[in-house]
Amino acid sequence: MTFEKTKKLTALKKICSKCFDCDLGKTRLNAVFSDGSVEAKIMLIGEAPGQNEDETGLPFVGRAGKLLDKLFLSQNLTRENDIYICNTVKCRPPQNRVPTDFEKAQCKKYLDEQIKIIEPKIILLCGTTAVKSILKTKEPISKIRGQWFEGANGAKIMPIFHPSYLLRNSSVKEGTPKWLMLEDIKKIKNAYSG
Repeated sequence: MTFEKTKKLTALKKICSKCFDCDLGKTRLNAVFSDGSVEAKIMLIGEAPGQNEDETGLPFVGRAGKLLDKLFLSQNLTRENDIYICNTVKCRPPQNRVPTDFEKAQCKKYLDEQIKIIEPKIILLCGTTAVKSILKTKEPISKIRGQWFEGANGAKIMPIFHPSYLLRNSSVKEGTPKWLMLEDIKKIKNAYSG
């Protein structure tokens, strides 16, 4: 199974790396396809690559990514074993702006195929852009984070705060964004183990 998934994802990544369906392809250094385990039951979908990601070709490798790894590690979850990570768009928008609807639409075929191949049990929508892209809601993330939604093929979907937001709100006092994120990760771990 791992071999088949890896083979399909490698072929898709190759196509993605040559994609110029929107202008983001013209300014990227690397298409940032994914990281983590192809056998993961948890898939995390972020917004778009930033500068560090564009340079390395891997998602969530800057300060926000390191914080994300640390938060998941608090529940013994790692990208190497438990989480498959990707973004709504695979190329960095200039100046890290939010990707446009057109850009997201052009990349949707890659994201849809990643979900189909990985077959996650849990999908985490990391930040507002991922939430709007997948759930098609106007509800602010502060109102729906930590809640479960039903996804395709029985996957459970949960919106979570983006770690860059947590970097700006570092307190872990009860009720703060970082504390809420740690509580959400406990819920995720329980659903993962169940």
